[in-house]
Amino acid sequence: MEDEQIEITGFLRQLEPFRELDDETLQRAARSVDVRYCKAGTRIVEFGQEARFWHIVRSGVVEVFRRDGTLYNRLTEGGYFGEFGLLHRKKVRFPAAALEDTLLYLLPEPVFTDLFENHEGFADHVEIEDRTRLQKVVSRQQADNDRLSATVMSLVQREPVTLPVRVTVQAAARHMTETGVSCLLLVDDTGGVEDSSPLAGILTDRDLRTRLLAPGLPLSTGAGEIATREVISIDHHRTVFEAMMLMLRHNVHHLPVMREQTPVGVVALQDIIRHESSHSLLVVSRINRASSVDELELLAPDVRSSFLHLVGQDSSARVVGSTMAAIGRSFKQRLLELAESTLGPPPVPYCFLALGSMARQEQGVVTDQDHAMILDNAFDPARHDDYFARLASWVSDGMARCGYPLCSGGIMASNPRWRMTLSEWQARFADWMTQPTPEGLLHSSVFFDLDGVHGQTRWADLLRRQIARQAGRHPRFLASMARNALQRTPPLGFFKGFVLEADGQHSAGINLKRRGTAPLTDLIRVHALAVGSQALNSFERLDDIIRAGVLPAGRGPDLHDALEFIAFVRWRTQADDLRSGREPGNTVEPDRLSEFERKSLRDAFTVLSHAQDYLRYRYQSVRGR
Repeated sequence: MEDEQIEITGFLRQLEPFRELDDETLQRAARSVDVRYCKAGTRIVEFGQEARFWHIVRSGVVEVFRRDGTLYNRLTEGGYFGEFGLLHRKKVRFPAAALEDTLLYLLPEPVFTDLFENHEGFADHVEIEDRTRLQKVVSRQQADNDRLSATVMSLVQREPVTLPVRVTVQAAARHMTETGVSCLLLVDDTGGVEDSSPLAGILTDRDLRTRLLAPGLPLSTGAGEIATREVISIDHHRTVFEAMMLMLRHNVHHLPVMREQTPVGVVALQDIIRHESSHSLLVVSRINRASSVDELELLAPDVRSSFLHLVGQDSSARVVGSTMAAIGRSFKQRLLELAESTLGPPPVPYCFLALGSMARQEQGVVTDQDHAMILDNAFDPARHDDYFARLASWVSDGMARCGYPLCSGGIMASNPRWRMTLSEWQARFADWMTQPTPEGLLHSSVFFDLDGVHGQTRWADLLRRQIARQAGRHPRFLASMARNALQRTPPLGFFKGFVLEADGQHSAGINLKRRGTAPLTDLIRVHALAVGSQALNSFERLDDIIRAGVLPAGRGPDLHDALEFIAFVRWRTQADDLRSGREPGNTVEPDRLSEFERKSLRDAFTVLSHAQDYLRYRYQSVRGR
């Protein structure tokens, strides 16, 4: 037995994580080691089981897999695995199997945790420091959550059923019956159906019921007359997640899949639901079917349930934020539809705007209302404002009943200040950029994240194009925005320790929104304005910023990982609050995190701190102000 311990100690001493340990600590670790022999083909650990050991390969070959069964790593003598599960909820995250006959050294979890927490050199080798470690943990989380990253073509079961747009509805209905489909695509047949013709429309069973039978139109009616002509479609290489977001955003049940402007299939709502195995789409479906504000109010608990479901599946922060924003957007859209059915059609066209986190598709379960209204230039306050005031109040009050509190700052369409004509909005944005004032800068941080929800949504696109075109021409405005973005700093003290603060609801902790995601989105917005990006989502803005080359090498991916990880911890903290019966907030107590998560969070805040330093440097007119 003593000879075996000598052999184990000697072997461990050769491995990088153990080299800096003193002899007493190393021998104590060696004495705790269990030895396990695994025949080729033996499963060593399974996903989700209790993580009890850190595994070290003494001889043989081990393969480590992702949850979906794809190979993650292949290890030989001296390789180790299992640290992520030990440091993350004590559950196995990556299953493993012996490829060849293998001898393993098993270090018990308490010994491993002690070494990791009390010996910096050991921890440094187990989990690479700073941004490399952060990148590693984010990539692992996303690898565990790739069910929505499959391409949408993986859901296509058959070639699309198409007909020329000029056919009659009777011929279309007969063809749909014969081919067993609930929708068909109409193509412009000027060059022939086989000529890769552009998509001209989509006809569904619902169209036949509501646009043909209900109004009593003749069967000789052209299919193109009752079909949806402005078709929402998706490119074949896009992901299932993007398809889901399109369906949620536009409230469509069929999504044509295109390759080089030619339809190659159709994905139905049921396909997404089966693939995603979540009920976020079902919640949106119930919202769209609600016939009153009372029915919508009853769905508020389902929103929190969807949030818990997403977080419980370890969905990425981006998936959670986009899905929750789509649900909130659906509430707004349905409230506006109900309002118009009660108040009558609007006297002039309008566009209802979502602002802030909903527009950026970065919403959580703790959020208030931020919205505004663009009115047609023909708007006459004396004749029209009473209608739009009632419409806006209907939405504001309805959203509050559905779990979205009123904005304490009054940034809502129910505030007459934020109901303006298109030309007035264009002038207001130009003024904010040419003559930056403290109040204007405060509003810019909210209104420069805008998206059309209902009505003439193209007006929102016009405003975004104006912002993208003009912002970069005004260095003083960018410098002022940068100064504002530097006002909220990450909670790091000397030696990268956390600076805690009390928020009135929790014990002293870290406000992950105020000191994390908010300053990150603020600085990303400044760079996005500088490069003329029209993107709304912070991750998409980062893509534009990286392509523009305004950041030092590697900083863009670092910011992506920092935002993803801080937001992930924020969402999970809110989910933990909900499960514990507490009102969810944005503050996390570091003691509620594992040592691994605390290290990764410090890494993310360090990335933020460096990014703010660079922001200060790049927009030098910030200095001395």
